[in-house]
Amino acid sequence: MQGELLAGRYRLGESIGRGGMGRVWRAHDEVLHRVVAVKELTAATYVSEADRAVLLTRTQTEARAAARINHPAVVTVHDVLEHDDRPWIVMELVEGPSLADAVKEHGRIVPAEAARIGLWTLRALRAAHTAGVLHRDVKPGNVLLARDGRVKLTDFGIAQVEGDSTITRTGEIVGSVDYLAPERVSGAEPGPASDLWALGATLYTAVEGRSPFRRTSPLSTMQAVIEEEPEIPAHAGAIGPVISALLRKDPAARPDADTTEAMLAEAAEGRRPSAAQAYVPTQVHRTGQTRAHHEAPPPPPGGTAVLAEQPVPQPAPHPAPRPRRLPRVLAAVVAALLVGGGGAYGGMYYLEHRDDDSTSRQDAGGSTGGTGESPSKSAKPVSGAIPDNWERVHDVEGFSLMLPKGWTRQQNGTQIDYTPDGGQRFVRIAVDKNSQWPDSYQHQLDLEKGVSPKLPQYQRVTLQSNMYRDRQGSLWEFTWTAGDKDTTSGPRHAIEQTYRTADGTEYAIYLSVPEENWPEARTQFDAILRGWQPDA
Repeated sequence: MQGELLAGRYRLGESIGRGGMGRVWRAHDEVLHRVVAVKELTAATYVSEADRAVLLTRTQTEARAAARINHPAVVTVHDVLEHDDRPWIVMELVEGPSLADAVKEHGRIVPAEAARIGLWTLRALRAAHTAGVLHRDVKPGNVLLARDGRVKLTDFGIAQVEGDSTITRTGEIVGSVDYLAPERVSGAEPGPASDLWALGATLYTAVEGRSPFRRTSPLSTMQAVIEEEPEIPAHAGAIGPVISALLRKDPAARPDADTTEAMLAEAAEGRRPSAAQAYVPTQVHRTGQTRAHHEAPPPPPGGTAVLAEQPVPQPAPHPAPRPRRLPRVLAAVVAALLVGGGGAYGGMYYLEHRDDDSTSRQDAGGSTGGTGESPSKSAKPVSGAIPDNWERVHDVEGFSLMLPKGWTRQQNGTQIDYTPDGGQRFVRIAVDKNSQWPDSYQHQLDLEKGVSPKLPQYQRVTLQSNMYRDRQGSLWEFTWTAGDKDTTSGPRHAIEQTYRTADGTEYAIYLSVPEENWPEARTQFDAILRGWQPDA
């Protein structure tokens, strides 16, 4: 696709990032002779015609929302177009990483710099709110840090434009789950205070190097957002009281934009904002003394450095998964989501939950992005085109997939294999309609513990949480040496994509081949994932 010309003027260069919904390209505007960023909505290739229309509407809404905001801290949208049956957005190119990338690379941001970043992000949000636009997806991955010092807020893809409800569905929750305000998780109508709460969670991640409410699954994360207070940040310094004020559960108890701006301005100068004390709840300790709930140490001397050098403290490991009762309001929201589910995109269950807060892309065209573990060279993203001579196979177990002609079906319990040569090479589909695991990543980790001691010379290539078909999933790739009693002896290579649909069914798409067949098989696996569809 590199070198392709869009709308007769935008020449695509290299891909500079990607995420669950799309991919971003560096491009050259051959009419105005400038470099731009072009966002390709790749999710459109996986959805039905009806949902494709919704996605196009959302793309237009993103462009329209950003176009209504005139502020230097908001990424400029130049154009929106359709090409190759999917929508594209042409935007200002921001040379530099996202805040999520900076945190991932350096561990955390020093408080004064975090306050400066928060100050410009807040100004962008206030300009958006004044224009009648709610962002609804403020997170570190959507805050871009230009190399010249500018801060830019991007990705209004799920923004709500005042008076426009044409793309909202009943029971729909959109956004990154650990940056959703409690009132949004509870199903209440969001307002400007919801964006400010997300800003507080973003700043917490900046100074601590981790999300304040991230748990092992989207549901447990939502429960934490509603019920739990975040751990007191140890590295927040002067910005600590501001973060605590923004993370008040009650939106009416949070400071407004003007008050927040004044507090962040003080924190950017290394001074603890006196106004923040009015918003910080108190906590009674066993000694009977009462003190502020948030007590962060003073900023370090010489706090003008942008990035802290100390290692980030790692959170304690989570216990083994246990069933937990959901609060009534959260259970109702989840029920609404699941009732509307089905299909890769049809349920509109757009809750992002990743190992960090980037989506492995730069929606405004910054430099590289990243999420979770860095994928290995072998575990490349889904990009294989489906060959013309492949055919769609509809399976009685409720799914279909594209395969080369001549592959035959075999079944053993809930596992369905398709193979061209009696099992030396095969694709295996496992269907679990009652998975007890909190997420696919935890499930694969447990599977690895069980199989790795039994496979001679087992070697993990990658095992990482990811997004597949706009759903939370996990990708596992590994090698081992098969014994003489196996179908094929000698070195083998396998890869598995697992994910869960909105109705709770977990699918595992697994490919196993002799190592010598791996290069061709990896390309085939990309095409198989591209053609995979669970039945509606």
